[in-house]
Amino acid sequence: MSTVESEEVIGGGLLDTLFNSDDTFLPAEPQAIGELGLSPVLIESLLCKYLLQVGSAAGRQIAESIALPFALVEPMFADLRGRQLLFHQGQAQLGDYQYALTEQGVARAQAAMASNSYVGPAPVPLDDYILSVEAQSIRAEAAREDSLANAFSDISVEPQMLEVLGPAVNSGAGLFLYGTPGNGKTTIAKRITRCFGSHVWVPHAIIEDGQIVKFYDAAFHEPVGESHASLLKSGASDQRWIKIKRPTVVVGGELKLDALEIRHDPVSNISEASLQLKSNCGCLLIDDFGRQRCEPTELLNRWIVPLENRHDFLTLASGKKIQVPFDQLIIFSTNLEPMDLADEAFLRRIPYKVEVGDPSLEEFRKLFEHSCQSLGCQYRPEAVDYLVQKHYRPFGRPLRRCQARDLLTQVKNYCVYRGLPMELRPDYLDRAVNGYFATCGDNASRAPAEEPTL
Repeated sequence: MSTVESEEVIGGGLLDTLFNSDDTFLPAEPQAIGELGLSPVLIESLLCKYLLQVGSAAGRQIAESIALPFALVEPMFADLRGRQLLFHQGQAQLGDYQYALTEQGVARAQAAMASNSYVGPAPVPLDDYILSVEAQSIRAEAAREDSLANAFSDISVEPQMLEVLGPAVNSGAGLFLYGTPGNGKTTIAKRITRCFGSHVWVPHAIIEDGQIVKFYDAAFHEPVGESHASLLKSGASDQRWIKIKRPTVVVGGELKLDALEIRHDPVSNISEASLQLKSNCGCLLIDDFGRQRCEPTELLNRWIVPLENRHDFLTLASGKKIQVPFDQLIIFSTNLEPMDLADEAFLRRIPYKVEVGDPSLEEFRKLFEHSCQSLGCQYRPEAVDYLVQKHYRPFGRPLRRCQARDLLTQVKNYCVYRGLPMELRPDYLDRAVNGYFATCGDNASRAPAEEPTL
């Protein structure tokens, strides 16, 4: 039997251990090896590969490294020692021992490493992961008016926009956010995830057909709650899972089609989960849509079936196709008209198209007021009126939501450089405008502002 074959899952974990008595999802700490859904050979290989890396470690440290309870792993140490793969280097605290590999154990660990170099938390069977998505589905959550208002409480959004976004978010079918640059499409998309339940549980890695697929990604997944160490001590949860905020996976112009598939490294023989998997139970934001390295039609065609059926098909390195949940709110943010990017067949599957237009003058003032509070500066409405009258209206320059923050940041940078107090003053705004806009429209606005009177 090959190493890969010997590390295959021997059946899903006991699924009832994944729920509280009130049917809410909680990956409870396993009480027996049979509840893991993993082959003992796989667990032994993780132990040996870890010791090959660190040289020696206490039993509890080894158990923590592979995210399994010490009580389940301790009998394995005795078995491996009896087979002359491990030996005691000395005693450790709490009746534990310091373990190291024998020459035979080193050979075993090197063979396991050559087959698959994954070292870390033991994986979770694919079936258990699928069940977790069903239990934590974003479609089971309903965004109400109050939750939507709370999600956007720290930014300025007009009530009319929330009235449009609410039904679109609750549809769970995805949406287009389109409009001119700088009006907060990306910011709005990121806030939408906050409308749903605050957290979900995701595995560090999953396994299917003997293939380990890394799942948890610190770039997209933000841990919440107790630390790993305190959870381990309390034994409240299965350490192969980690509690995170509902994910918002954001990708932009760098997106390529291969990121939507399970990516396999032939050297390490480790796979990486696709972006869809990482965004399950949350939001997937395709930012600046239409400017990716692949054609928009290619990208859209890749998602037609998943959007329709709410599941996706991915291919493992072994060639086996697996069916996985497609359970996220997918958001396309673009500066272009949706009709210019997709055909009618696809647009039908994204039923909501929300235009994010320019702010009104009243909202523009509120944005300046909010940015002043954030930067510790007194808000002066007359300075904003001066800015609009001198630098916007004469040149037909449109208002953008990002400009209040951006111009005030330039003012702050100037004040810090000159050692001046941060103030919202017309002469400071003149300087900021000269440095911010690529073309100002007249020579007067390009002229340097007079030095402030101290």
